[in-house]
Amino acid sequence: MKIAVLPGDGIGPEIVAQAVKVLRALAAEGQSIEWEEAPIGGAGYDAAGDPLPEATLALARQADAVMLGAVGGVQYDALPRPQRPEQGLLRIRKALGLFANLRPALLYAELADASTLKPEVVAGLDIMIVRELTGDIYFGQPRGLRTNDRGEREGFNTMIYAEPEIRRVARVAFDIAMKRDKRLCSVEKANVLETSELWREVVIETARDYPQVALSHMYVDNAAMQLVRDPKQFDVIVTGNIFGDILSDEASMLTGSIGMLPSASLDDGDKGLYEPIHGSAPDIAGKNIANPLATILSVAMMMRHTFNQEETANRIERAVKKVLAQGLRTADIYVAGTRQASTGEMGDAVVAAL
Repeated sequence: MKIAVLPGDGIGPEIVAQAVKVLRALAAEGQSIEWEEAPIGGAGYDAAGDPLPEATLALARQADAVMLGAVGGVQYDALPRPQRPEQGLLRIRKALGLFANLRPALLYAELADASTLKPEVVAGLDIMIVRELTGDIYFGQPRGLRTNDRGEREGFNTMIYAEPEIRRVARVAFDIAMKRDKRLCSVEKANVLETSELWREVVIETARDYPQVALSHMYVDNAAMQLVRDPKQFDVIVTGNIFGDILSDEASMLTGSIGMLPSASLDDGDKGLYEPIHGSAPDIAGKNIANPLATILSVAMMMRHTFNQEETANRIERAVKKVLAQGLRTADIYVAGTRQASTGEMGDAVVAAL
């Protein structure tokens, strides 16, 4: 198992270091795991003047999987857009063909009190959001800034999807639904967007190959409301890039903390980039207080989706659950009666439980 490790910026190096502890523990048991680090984001710009240095992309292409921390920092905000850290992340997704983003929203029973919603609303929550990742308004052309005929400044972006882009991510979502509760909700805005009208048509066509899956449709504004009102009505959600970006962050807070949620971004051969869904949190970088559990759980997703090691994935997830049951909490999930742990202490505890 060859893994490219890209710590990135802010708290990225701290949380990735804890995930590497897990890899090291698995290697010590005899698993054949190799990993090599490289810069990305602001660290890539600092090292090579590029948020995705050529050497980093070459390493990622050669690897079986990529583990990433987070990118971004206020010190890079004044850079031209192509050189900003976030462009490194967008470009590596595109370059590796990582079109399907899997974002689970799973509430651990031990963290029910950490959610801002009532425990009875979120208890037992287990949603998988499948977000299309390489199309939509984030990548559509033309885009830019201009001055119109009236001398006013305008910003413009293009929301665009081709049928094959929709169909392939829909198939990923249907396949996942088949392994779960066989319920899939397609989220779009077909009442006002032609892009979404096509999205709905293609998803309905794809559903013919999955007669066991109950398919429903929901406009994105209603879906945002329903996630807060009655989140357990959902099993698998499939949606486009910008809607998925927003809804998955909303869903993360149902679980108590954005620091608990991993993600996988897959190509058509199950090569993946694995990362926590949170950002680089520069305000707490270097303080050893960030929650590393989302990054560690991303390793579990890596073992499951790229390396087909279900039992190893389950072991990592059980280790996280055991640590939570022991009452250890980083600051973001701390409540009275539990014991606050640093980033490093949480990583060590998971390895010990593993």
